[in-house]
Amino acid sequence: MRKEEKTVDRLKFHWATPSRWKDLEKLFGERGACGGCWCMVWRLSSKDWQAGKGAANKRALQRLVSKGERPGVLAYLGKEAIAWCAIAPRSEYSYLARSRVLRAIDDEPVWSISCLFVLKPYRRQGVSVALLQAAVELAKKRGAKIVEAYPSLPKMEKIPDTFVWTGVPSAFKKAGFSEAARHSPTRPIMRRRSD
Repeated sequence: MRKEEKTVDRLKFHWATPSRWKDLEKLFGERGACGGCWCMVWRLSSKDWQAGKGAANKRALQRLVSKGERPGVLAYLGKEAIAWCAIAPRSEYSYLARSRVLRAIDDEPVWSISCLFVLKPYRRQGVSVALLQAAVELAKKRGAKIVEAYPSLPKMEKIPDTFVWTGVPSAFKKAGFSEAARHSPTRPIMRRRSD
């Protein structure tokens, strides 16, 4: 009897491009992945993000995709997008420029992973680790030398998945990242060199 293939072994990864917008839209659903965010929380000022929750944030993300900016990577199982990783040059995330806890640790140009979203039926199966590895490889092809991430260390043992949208350190470690700095007990800055 042939051993059943794991979900992660069947995944394919692609940049979010205009031809894949409908897949991203379906993946995020009516709630925009979580609370109308549409993965814009780190790209906009707090005021603009709050005002845009829902439709306006969706339009903002769609504009990025339609302009060919490739704001993230989709993981596909067959023809269905089941997961998302937001990755872009750090300079595209205005939140990081304002954050004391996640301030730049040096002058090296880095790409940043700001968000992970995995459909509920596929969580805790290694999808995020495979997606992180693929995102680094795809970013490398676009010139990234260092990829940085900002996972959360939950204060509670059991926390709802939506509260760890930046990922958890263990997933990043499995994907080849290591801690580069920590300005807060619960927010390590992790890096992986893509050379």
